[in-house]
Amino acid sequence: MPLVLVVLLVLVSWQVAAHGPLLGLDRAVRHATARLRDGLRDPLVTGAAHAFSDLGSTVPAIPLLFGGGALAAWRWRRAGALRWWLPVPVAVLAAVLIPLLVVPAKAWFARPGPLGLPLAPGSWGWYPSGHTTTACVSYGVAALLLARTAGRVGWWAAGAAVLWLGVGWGLVWCDYHWFLDVLAGWCLAGLVLWCLNRWLPHPGRS
Repeated sequence: MPLVLVVLLVLVSWQVAAHGPLLGLDRAVRHATARLRDGLRDPLVTGAAHAFSDLGSTVPAIPLLFGGGALAAWRWRRAGALRWWLPVPVAVLAAVLIPLLVVPAKAWFARPGPLGLPLAPGSWGWYPSGHTTTACVSYGVAALLLARTAGRVGWWAAGAAVLWLGVGWGLVWCDYHWFLDVLAGWCLAGLVLWCLNRWLPHPGRS
């Protein structure tokens, strides 16, 4: 799983940097989305897309991450974990890690957005998607921390996956990001969660 994410992230990043043929996928997805959006013209769908894309903003993603970390620490304490406080610094570390992963990449790739407007001097590019990475890391880490003390791990994973897909769909539907921008954000978040899942102990073992 992590190897697939790494290979996919490297491949997409190389194509974005080299303006390779894989970028044709972005244009095809944008064209198909525009045709579907223009054909539907449904304000409910558009409203849902905007709502999902907003979930990738710093607010509400980071407060929910911190809230999930605090709730997980409380649950870990009730479970008798020695290091019951661990979810709190993990949540803080995840919040700090997001800009460290995204901002340098955006500045280096300096990719224009779907609307084709040139980047203003000193502004960041669109690749990878910061909203996607913020949402996926924040909600994914919160779900992982809480799932450590919950019996139904699958429900937490399913909920996080719905949010991942919803945010990505909203960003592409609203023409805020290319599809490959979103895909890179998914890969980055997936690698963060894979590493955390391997390192983070269960409350009964910590």
